[in-house]
Amino acid sequence: MTGFKNFILRGNLVELAVAFIMAGAFAAVVTATVALIMDLVGKVGGTPDFSNYTPHGIHVGAWLTALIAFLIMAAVVYYLIVLPYTNAKERFFPTEPTGTPADVALLTEIRDLLAARQGGGL
Repeated sequence: MTGFKNFILRGNLVELAVAFIMAGAFAAVVTATVALIMDLVGKVGGTPDFSNYTPHGIHVGAWLTALIAFLIMAAVVYYLIVLPYTNAKERFFPTEPTGTPADVALLTEIRDLLAARQGGGL
């Protein structure tokens, strides 16, 4: 029973469960947004369903519909989620400027001390 309790109370498991729940809810939002944009495309250029499109007898319509939906979904995720998240993260948690690593700074200091010692003795 102790092993099961440790398994359930492990932090990563809870974080993973929350991530799956949030991903499911987020997928519904993205799917609805894509449907909305596809409807807008349909208002401009006709029905946004190319399933019956078969040039020279080749059924490429379903593929075109899936491709357009994918591109719209990628744009929605990038412009409505990734960019605002990145900007907010940088605003509230700015990355610290990268400096000289501690080991390189120490070696530089040792080099300078040795150079001063050799220069002072001459």
